[in-house]
Amino acid sequence: MNLQEIKKIMELFDNSDIAKFSIKQENFELKLQKAGANTQITTIPATQMQNAPVASIPASAPSPTPDITPANTPSKGAEGHFITSPMVGTFYRSPSPGAAPYINVGDKVKKGQTVGIIEAMKIMNEIEAEFDCKIVAIEVNDGQPVEFSTNLIKVEKL
Repeated sequence: MNLQEIKKIMELFDNSDIAKFSIKQENFELKLQKAGANTQITTIPATQMQNAPVASIPASAPSPTPDITPANTPSKGAEGHFITSPMVGTFYRSPSPGAAPYINVGDKVKKGQTVGIIEAMKIMNEIEAEFDCKIVAIEVNDGQPVEFSTNLIKVEKL
């Protein structure tokens, strides 16, 4: 299973009512679980994955659809530069609960500096600035689910 297939499965899972999902394929296993899910895991043999869409897997209890509205008014289509999400996951502004956020509006950030974290499958992925910049706006709330290419932070190049 390649990275694109995994990302597609994660996206379908995120947009479904399924609470838990697991797939095994030779030496590979993928388990997905939404926060607060206490239901039975549904396992699909890899041979059936090619023929059955993930969204049609029955879930024993539907989970609420996450609110994906940004903290500020969306800036899609607005002029400017953005740091975007490279994956589907949950965005966090700080390294741990109660810790100071990596960045705040008005901060100047150097290329390679961590600006946030996206948690995907219990793995914390640091999001770094791709160039020196100034933080103009933070587009998403702390703990908010994000999709691939979601605008996370509006920046001004320095």
